[in-house]
Amino acid sequence: MTYEQKDLLGLRKLSKESLHLIIDQAKSLKEVLTRENKQVLTLRGKTFVNLFCEPSTRTRSSFEMAIKLMGASALNLNVQTSAFKKGESLYDTVKNLRALGADGIIIRHKNGGAPHFIAKHLDIPVINAGDGYNEHPTQALLDIFTMTETCSNLKGKKVLILGDIAHSRVARSNIWGLTKLGAEVYVCGPKTLIPPYIEKTGAKLIYDIDSIIPELDFINVLRVQYERQEIGYFPSIREYRSLFGLTSKRLEKAKKDIVIMHPGPMNRGIEIDTDVADGPHNVILDQVKNGVAIRMAILYLLIIRGCK
Repeated sequence: MTYEQKDLLGLRKLSKESLHLIIDQAKSLKEVLTRENKQVLTLRGKTFVNLFCEPSTRTRSSFEMAIKLMGASALNLNVQTSAFKKGESLYDTVKNLRALGADGIIIRHKNGGAPHFIAKHLDIPVINAGDGYNEHPTQALLDIFTMTETCSNLKGKKVLILGDIAHSRVARSNIWGLTKLGAEVYVCGPKTLIPPYIEKTGAKLIYDIDSIIPELDFINVLRVQYERQEIGYFPSIREYRSLFGLTSKRLEKAKKDIVIMHPGPMNRGIEIDTDVADGPHNVILDQVKNGVAIRMAILYLLIIRGCK
C-alpha cells in the first residue's frame, strides 16, 4: 500500500487507511530511536526545507531530527533574515527553494490554507506544520500514535480535548483523525473558546468537565494561547483554572488508567497542574519522542513509497 497523496496537508480529507499506514510506519521506525547508531540512510541525498513563519520549538526540532535520522539534509530558512522581509511573496519564495533543489518543504504559517496554496504550485511534497487555526496534522498523528501505544484499538474509546478549541489547529486535526478511527471525541472549554460549528465535526460538546471525567480514557489538554487572543475570552486565569484546569483533585474522579496528554508548551498551574503534568498518568514526553517517529514515517512515505 502506498500513501495516497503527494502532500500531507491535513487529516480532514485523509483516509482511515492512510492514517493506519502512517502509524504503522512510525511503529517500525521508532525502533531506530533505541539504537546506538540512530541514523538510517533511506533519504540520503534528499534536502528538506523547514519554512517556519511562526515560532516553534518542538515541531521544528522534531522535523530537523527526523530529517537527519533519515539521512537527509535540513535547510532551515530564517524568515527574519530572508527575502520575506523585503516583500517577497510566499509563492516566489517556495518557487526559488524548489529551483535550488529542495525535495520537500515543511511549512508553518499564520494563514490557514498557506500549505495548500503552495502545494498546488509545487511538484514536490509539502508538509503542513501548522496553518493558522486550520490544522496541525503531524501533532495529531503523534497524539494518536501515542494513544495507540496504550490502547491499540481506539474504537469506542472516549477522548476529551480540553481548553481553547477555537484557536487550536491541534484540536481540529485530532478530531478529524480520532473520529475516523472510531473514537468518541468530546470537547470542553469556555463558551467563548468553542467555535459554533464544532459539533458538525463529529465531536460532542460539553461544558462541565467534572460530569464526563469518570468516563474518559484520554484527556488532551490544550495550552491557553495568549498570543492568539486579541480580546479577553474569559474573566481571569483563576476562573479558567477553577472551571477547566486539569487539577490533581479533579483527576481523583478519573479512571485509574486515564492517560493525560499535552501538545506543549504547557502553562503549568493554569490549564494543567504540575503534579498532573509530571504524574504517573502523563505521556507528554512520550508524545515528544513519538513526534520524531511520526515525522520520519511521513518523510519516508512521501518520498519513497508515496506518489511523486
